[in-house]
Amino acid sequence: MKSSWNTYDTGPFFDELITPAGTPRVAARRAVNLFKEMTNEEMNARRSAAELAIIDMGISFTVYSEGENIDRAWPFDMIPRIITGKDWAKVSRGLAQRTRALNAFIDDIYNQQRILKDGIVPAETVLESGNYKAQCAGMSPRYGAWAHICGTDLVRDKDGRFYVLEDNLRVPSGVSYMLENREITKRVLPELFENYSVQPVDDYPSRLFSTLASLSPRDRRRPCVVVLTPGIYNSAYFEHSFLARGMGAELVEGSDMFVDDDDCLYMRTVDGPERVDVVYRRIDDDFLDPEVFREDSTLGVPGIMRAWKAGNVAIANAPGSGVADDKVVYAFVPDMIRYYLNEKPAIRSVKTYLCMIEKDREYVLNNLEKLVVKPANESGGYGLMVGPHSTSKQRDKFSRLIQENPRNYIAQPTLSLSTAPTYIGDTVAPRHLDLRPFILSGKETWVTPGGLTRVALVEGSLVVNSSQGGGSKDTWIVEGSR
Repeated sequence: MKSSWNTYDTGPFFDELITPAGTPRVAARRAVNLFKEMTNEEMNARRSAAELAIIDMGISFTVYSEGENIDRAWPFDMIPRIITGKDWAKVSRGLAQRTRALNAFIDDIYNQQRILKDGIVPAETVLESGNYKAQCAGMSPRYGAWAHICGTDLVRDKDGRFYVLEDNLRVPSGVSYMLENREITKRVLPELFENYSVQPVDDYPSRLFSTLASLSPRDRRRPCVVVLTPGIYNSAYFEHSFLARGMGAELVEGSDMFVDDDDCLYMRTVDGPERVDVVYRRIDDDFLDPEVFREDSTLGVPGIMRAWKAGNVAIANAPGSGVADDKVVYAFVPDMIRYYLNEKPAIRSVKTYLCMIEKDREYVLNNLEKLVVKPANESGGYGLMVGPHSTSKQRDKFSRLIQENPRNYIAQPTLSLSTAPTYIGDTVAPRHLDLRPFILSGKETWVTPGGLTRVALVEGSLVVNSSQGGGSKDTWIVEGSR
C-alpha cells in the first residue's frame, strides 16, 4: 500500500489531495498520512466494511438496461475528497448568486419577459424550448423562487479553479447519496474524524423541510408537506423515500391525492382527506397534471396545476422551472447575473459554443475531436460525445446531428478535470471527478457545505455518472489552506 502512494502521479491535472511535487496538500495531510500507514489487508477490510454497510443501509440506485430495471449497490470510494473552507466560501457565494439570478430569470420569463425585450437572451432560444411551459405564464411563486432545490454541477480545471458545468433545476437528484457517503465514512473510518473539524451535512433534511414549509400558502406551525414519487421503479426511488423519512413527510404517488371542487389538493388517508400545503415533486412537468400536460399520464394528479395557480398549494420545484435548465440557456447565465443583480459573476461558467449560431457551429464542426458535444436537454451522461475519446464514426454522426438540429447542441472545451486518490483494486490511483452541491431557495438561500462528489472509476474517463459506471466519495469542507 505504501508503495502505491509513493508512486502516485498527478500528471498534468489538479489533484484534490496531492500536490504536483507528490506531497499531501496541507488540509489533506493527516488523512493521507493515515491511509499511507494502512496495509493492503487493512484497506481491503475497510472497503469490505463499506460494502457491507451499503447493503445493510439499503443504499442502491437503478440502472435501465435493455428494458429492465436493475438495482445496484451504491459504488463508494472511501478516500474522501477534501476542500478548504476558504475555497468553499467563494464557491458558496457564487452558487447562491447564480441561483438568485436563475430564479429571477424564470420569474421574468413567465411574466414581463424584460430580458428578452432588451435583447440579452434571444427570445426564440427560450420560447421555442421544450422546457418553456406556456401554461405557467402569469405565475409568480412565493419569494420569487421557482427552482427551490438546485443541483449545480461543478468541475475543477488544471488551474485549480472551480467552474460551473451545468445547472439542474427540474428534479435534481443525488443529495441522499451525499448524506449516506458521510454516514458510511463515519462507520468505516471513524478515526479520520478525530483530527478534523468537518462541516456537517446531516442537517440537510431539516433544512429542506424548513425551505418547503416556508412556501406553504397557509400559516400553519407544521404545514402538510408530501414527496411526490413516480413509484418504486424510478431510478431515484431510494432518494425519494430517504428524504420523505428524513423530513417526517408523507411519500405519495399521484393516485394518493386529488383536487376537490375548492381547487385545493388533498391526500387520501385512513382518517379521510387531508389538505396538502406543499408538494416536493420528483416527477417531470409533462407527467404532473393530465389536465394540462400529457393526457395519458398516470403519475401526476389531475387538477394540481389549478390548485397551484389558485395559490392553494406550493409545488417545488415549480412547474416551468426547467426553462432555465437547458444547456443553451446556460450560456447566458453570466449575462443574467449582470442583468438582474447588477453584479459580476462570482463563479465562472465553462466556455460554451452554441451550434445555433453560425460562427460557433462552424468552429464546432471543424474541431469535433477537441470538444465535448452535448444535447441541450439530456442528463445522466447520455447523448454526449467526448471529442478526444471519440471515433471518426462518432464524429461523423454528431456532425450530422448538429447540422440537422443545431438548436439542440452545444459544445465545450474538453476540460482537464481534477483528480483525487481513489482505491482501485489494491492500488491508490488518480481518477477524475466532479461535484454537485445543492442550493435551497425559499424564504432564504442555503448552500450545502460540499455536495455529491462523483468519480469516474475507469482510468482516463471523464464520465462520472453512476449510470455510466461512475462512483462516489464523501466530500469534506475543512478549515485550512491548500
